[in-house]
Amino acid sequence: MATDIEDTAHAVEDTAHAVEAAAVMRLLPARPRLLALGEPTHGEDALLDLRNELFRQLVEQEGYRTIAIESDCMMGLVVDDYVTSGTGTLDEVMEQGISHGWGTSAANRELVRWMRAYNVRADNDGRPASERLRFAGFDGPLEITHAASPRQSLTALHGYLSSRVDADLLPCTADTLDRLLGADDRWTDPAAMMDPSRSMGQSAEAGQLRLLADDLVALLDAQTPHLITATSRDDWDRARLYGRTALGLLRYHYWMAATSPARMTRLVGVRDQMMAHNLLAVAARGPALIHAHNSHLQREKSRMRMGGMPLEWWSAGALVSAQLGEGYAFVATALGTIRHQGVDTPPPDTLEGLLYALPEDRCVIDAPRLATALGDTRPAPRVSPWFGYSPLDPAHLADSDGIVFVKDVPQS
Repeated sequence: MATDIEDTAHAVEDTAHAVEAAAVMRLLPARPRLLALGEPTHGEDALLDLRNELFRQLVEQEGYRTIAIESDCMMGLVVDDYVTSGTGTLDEVMEQGISHGWGTSAANRELVRWMRAYNVRADNDGRPASERLRFAGFDGPLEITHAASPRQSLTALHGYLSSRVDADLLPCTADTLDRLLGADDRWTDPAAMMDPSRSMGQSAEAGQLRLLADDLVALLDAQTPHLITATSRDDWDRARLYGRTALGLLRYHYWMAATSPARMTRLVGVRDQMMAHNLLAVAARGPALIHAHNSHLQREKSRMRMGGMPLEWWSAGALVSAQLGEGYAFVATALGTIRHQGVDTPPPDTLEGLLYALPEDRCVIDAPRLATALGDTRPAPRVSPWFGYSPLDPAHLADSDGIVFVKDVPQS
């Protein structure tokens, strides 16, 4: 059995302990449109450094030009403007362009710095648009405690359309949107996450805004032949992002205000649905590396407990995989130890324990072959003593295209 497991592993051989793009690509039948690299925990720069090096190799060896990360899709436009055209400063971009507090990460900063340097080139001439690296956030404007107001996305979509189509075609004026939206703090009240009565998501104003947002998106679609000639493709793509985000946020706020037992299930499902829509838009632009928690990228259903209640929903990866087929590939990351978080050597009868016994510090595993080698006897599920780390579910090994295994995660 030990020999069979070793046969599924490709050791990382370079001194930087990078994950070699070639080793990952050998696991796949063809170059996927979206190559998803998952992580089982957030906030560890060692894992983000690994992601950065994989992206660099995919750019240089495989023609990838976009990276999309688990960050606010609207804020991500700030980063994309910087890496493509130098708008703003690196400090400003890291503060304003990456959500969830991850703009302070040294590895995220290095990613953005390298992308900008790549686009400028040594001769300062700038790369052609077709060769430029692009950045995208694909999460909604959502945090654990609250959701953003739909103001930014709705008003941006209205502004784009109002300057390019006949005013009579618009379903409302900008003043009407402003009146219905009201004060932003009515939308962002953190108390609404636990108390539906504090949310305005099912108010009369919110209902009118959902209808107007739907009409604005429909108008954007109906005017596409005109808009893609009257404006740049990037501007049109952004307008579509505004529309997706406005509709998704209004849907999310609706369920924030719900008293149904399905409330939390619908909330987590809407979030992953927003992610999936953004990923499909990224895929339409060309091959991309996407990076997020394993639970958002896996092909099987995601499960968690919140407030003692079991939740189950289809992840963004499952939704995208259903549409793209082999155009979507998922490589999970599994860890041995995160000792500074109390996650010590895994028990030997767990999946991580079996991989920990391999001689390599880091390796790429052929997950379907490993599932075959293990046969009907699956390893025991690992239980993490720290809520921030999610071990891989051994029952779903074959649903991943590969596993990146990192034996020990050093403290950042």
